[in-house]
Amino acid sequence: MLKRVFGTAFLAVMVSMSGASAQRQAPQGPLVQVYKSPTCGCCANWVKHLQDNGFATRVVEFDDLGDIKAKNQVPRSAQSCHTATVDGYALEGHVPAADVKRLLKERPAVLGLAVPGMPIGSPGMEVPGVKAQAYNVMSFDRKGQLTVYASH
Repeated sequence: MLKRVFGTAFLAVMVSMSGASAQRQAPQGPLVQVYKSPTCGCCANWVKHLQDNGFATRVVEFDDLGDIKAKNQVPRSAQSCHTATVDGYALEGHVPAADVKRLLKERPAVLGLAVPGMPIGSPGMEVPGVKAQAYNVMSFDRKGQLTVYASH
């Protein structure tokens, strides 16, 4: 009887340990603070895209993001559905994680990156069975000047 109890306990410990090692690795990158509407599903999908690519995220929900966009000097022509900040930069819209990683590695003299609008096929805007649209990731500076940073 005692053998069976210890055997069962050993098995339970081994199963729980194997599950722990199979879980997703803890994010290694800097924290991305995301400001979004509580009703926006595509924004939640973009957050998951960042998490899947190693970013830690914190989501803050607002009904009106105008003040957040203004504080981060996001040009009106570059605005989208959500705004985020990471390590001193602003991110506007569905910016791919690879471009965020490049931004943080290269550290250009810009305020941030933006994907204006909500192009189909950008991270968080994928639609099964619908061809992705070509889109640009734009950098923006303190003067509001937009420059193509990446094309997808």
